Amino acid sequence: MPVVMRAPDDFHVHFRRPPLLDSIVADTARWFARALVMPNTVPPITTADRLTAYRREIEGAAGKDQSFEALLTFKVVPGLVPDEIRALAAAGAIGGKLYPQGVTTHSEDGIVDVEPLFAVFEVMEDLDLVLEIHAEAPGVFSLDREIAYLPSVERIVRRFPNLRIVIEHVSSRDMLTALADLPLRVAATVTVHHLLLTLDDVIGGDLRPHHFCKPVAKRPADRDALCAAVLSGDPRVFFGSDSAPHPRTAKESDCGCAGIYTAPVAIPLLAEFFERAGLPLTESSAPVRGACLESFVSRWGAEFYRLPLSERTITLCETEWVVPDDCGGIVPFRSGSQLRYDIAPGGKA
Repeated sequence: MPVVMRAPDDFHVHFRRPPLLDSIVADTARWFARALVMPNTVPPITTADRLTAYRREIEGAAGKDQSFEALLTFKVVPGLVPDEIRALAAAGAIGGKLYPQGVTTHSEDGIVDVEPLFAVFEVMEDLDLVLEIHAEAPGVFSLDREIAYLPSVERIVRRFPNLRIVIEHVSSRDMLTALADLPLRVAATVTVHHLLLTLDDVIGGDLRPHHFCKPVAKRPADRDALCAAVLSGDPRVFFGSDSAPHPRTAKESDCGCAGIYTAPVAIPLLAEFFERAGLPLTESSAPVRGACLESFVSRWGAEFYRLPLSERTITLCETEWVVPDDCGGIVPFRSGSQLRYDIAPGGKA
């Protein structure tokens, strides 16, 4: 039976720049009402002019699907002056993304110490902009980088009592435990691939470059903790795909790029994930408030960002399909596998 649900939001996606952007925006726009687009492009989104130009590029790539809305962020870098931050907010930025130095794609200009950024955070707090943090400490053993960044997060939380913060793509049990002790104005996004993968799925047998991401998939206990948090209906834990496309040649190479392209498959995989756990897909069927797919992808993130819930819907139907091996030169997550859910023809309203 078809399932009608509120159109989901993706609160962490990478669109890159043309020409790659032109072929990938549609995969997100097909499933999602809105997507929060990360600013670690080349050049990075650090000015209002760049943000406006990037929005136009995304809208052009979305083409006829003008119902899709790109939510934009800027890259938090040293030297951002208050007037520029205000201009970015006026141009439509709803948050700023902090990247520690060298921890992921295009973060060579990232942050070494958060304290020099306090003037930036003060303006963001005044403007009610959300600070999104890639919480990994440079130079630390890869499985420990996330929790090693907690002291930096705590410094910001203590210093700015009204600043809303999102710890992006949480991947460890320890960080989830820490989140529970932080104020309610601190939330976290969780990806679909961190719910399904452990490090063994990357290097436990053959090397699987298309399962390589940052933060890396970790131990079974970390994956299980993420699953429990998502299935609990915790409103501080919501969906951000971290869908990160790279050409096949950039993944299947020496020094291959980190990133998993999940945009075409995230919602079908999540639908199966909630069903395996015995939980419903829609809020109207949830036995406990929030313990369903619809809340995870269509409510909690919007409410944290203080956005109205989408008034659009999508219709999921049980139609088996095979994930293609290639999407315009990019290998999608679960390529070649069979999924049970698809969006119904005309199922987006």
